[in-house]
Amino acid sequence: MGKAEDSGVEERPQWDNKVQYLLTCIGFAVGIGNVWRFPYLCQIYGGGAFLIPYLIALVFEGLPLLYLELAIGQRFRMGSIGVWNSISPLLGGVGIASMLVSLLVCMFYNTLLAWVLWYLFHSFQNPLPWSQCPLNDNLTGYNTECVKSTPANYFWYRETLNITPDIETSGSLHWWLVICLASAWCVVYVCFIKGIESMGKVVYVTAIFPYLVLTIFLIRALTLPGATVGLVYLFTPDWEILKNPQVWLDAATQIFFSLSVAFGGLIAFSSYNPERNNCEMDAILVGVINSATSLYGAIPIFSILGFKANTAYNSCVKENILALTNHFEFSDQNITAENYDHWLEYLNRTSPGEVAGVDLRLCDLQTFLDQSASGTGLAFIVFSEAVVSMPGAQIWAILFFTMLFSLGLSSMFGNLEGVLAPIKDLKLVPTWIPDGLVAAVICLIAFLMALIFTMGSGNYWVEIFNSYVGSVPLLIVAFFEIIAVIYIYGMKNFSEDIYFMTGKKPNIFWKACWMVISPLMLLVVLITYVVVQAQKHPTYPTWNPAYELFPKTEVKPYPDWVFAIIILLSVIPVLPIPLVALYQLICCRMKKSSAHTDLSPSCNDGFEVETQQQTNQRA
Repeated sequence: MGKAEDSGVEERPQWDNKVQYLLTCIGFAVGIGNVWRFPYLCQIYGGGAFLIPYLIALVFEGLPLLYLELAIGQRFRMGSIGVWNSISPLLGGVGIASMLVSLLVCMFYNTLLAWVLWYLFHSFQNPLPWSQCPLNDNLTGYNTECVKSTPANYFWYRETLNITPDIETSGSLHWWLVICLASAWCVVYVCFIKGIESMGKVVYVTAIFPYLVLTIFLIRALTLPGATVGLVYLFTPDWEILKNPQVWLDAATQIFFSLSVAFGGLIAFSSYNPERNNCEMDAILVGVINSATSLYGAIPIFSILGFKANTAYNSCVKENILALTNHFEFSDQNITAENYDHWLEYLNRTSPGEVAGVDLRLCDLQTFLDQSASGTGLAFIVFSEAVVSMPGAQIWAILFFTMLFSLGLSSMFGNLEGVLAPIKDLKLVPTWIPDGLVAAVICLIAFLMALIFTMGSGNYWVEIFNSYVGSVPLLIVAFFEIIAVIYIYGMKNFSEDIYFMTGKKPNIFWKACWMVISPLMLLVVLITYVVVQAQKHPTYPTWNPAYELFPKTEVKPYPDWVFAIIILLSVIPVLPIPLVALYQLICCRMKKSSAHTDLSPSCNDGFEVETQQQTNQRA
């Protein structure tokens, strides 16, 4: 493969054009995590200061791995298993590991889309169902659980998830979530029914639409009162936080998972390219757009969160003004929001005893801003609460959840392709069976396995899959990928392949990253991550109305049997790497042993071969 000649691999489908390919890669890389994970990390890790380790990880870890996957897939023109088997049969397990991780991620990731669909369906109601508490069973007042928490919390935990108090209480399947999950899988299948031919058409919408919505949100969010407060809070750098090693670990893992490397999907997508294509420019373009999208999405998100904090602060001040006015029998409009601080200081100085007797809330804007959230908490609770306060709430809710669905759908394309392409490589299915039927069977299997997420304890299992399936296994797969290409296939062969595809050999930066910097960073991140996780027994937050500090979540340790499942989820996907290598070594040893046995004194095969060779030489 290192020589500048066609690879000779059987004909593969091809993209209609370069734009279609780039949009598919960008759609796969840019997912829901760009909207609800990156802003959260910026918020808790010193605002603008977090961008420093993030960009360092992008340049020295993310882009080199992305470039390597796009190049190796384009040159070998195979899926992940085919690529690693071609380099060495011992490495076939790397492709199987990628396939298993992609399958497990497909299961829980499409559950997120099911939740998004549930919220999207309810966004057409007026008023929004999470804007007010429902009545209790006796119709004599509002629901107690809702009153103790908030309408948004109640709609998420009770109306949507109907969540159990802990993971050991499974609950039953919730029919509304089963329907949403089935709908999400049907949408994915319809988009995949003709492979890249149909997926390539859909991606024009799923990859471009989120940017349109983000731009609309950006324009609207910047005009909201309190938007600047959120932006200042987001981007004010705290340089001291960079001394915390956890910041660097989270930055490295965020850029790694954000680019969607090691899933096998990018290798499959690039294998549909013509062999002569500038994959270096593709990698840089996809990587930079992915990171720029994270930053671009953080601006409207935190403008709206600033608006929410400002609204909560003003509401708090108004309640205190009313309490002070009634207690001291002031005339209306005597104490206003503008002179509230002055009045409070004056009353504390002149009548401290009476002020202490008034039930005043602590109104601090910083406290409201510090109420950080990520993942489902940001999308389904914090953001949905903020949308309620915006004029035209239904329109903004519809736009927001449609955007999340588009982001998730385009990422699902890459996850599912990371499963389907290796199945073709392994030739597990006869060629006469259409690809659409294979995709249907895989979607059905994943749907049935994902029914666990529609139970009362489903949210807890989603958090487990999200935290452990896509962490250690992907880091291990990526480490073996880079070792396989650079040290087994060989830097020289790989450089010649890149020269054949792009017309120029990789520069010293790429070589240094591939040979030393990137594998070293991956190894450090992997070891550090495992050490950090091993130092504590994993815990999880539960929603328990009987908890004495409710509506705060009750943090509980995982039961031992769940902890065992967590270990299995982290280990099983990567087991094929050593098992396949061991199997190939045993087969190789058995073949050598069999060949040695066949050379008996009465056998003249060796003489015949030697004679034939001598004849050829004379000729």
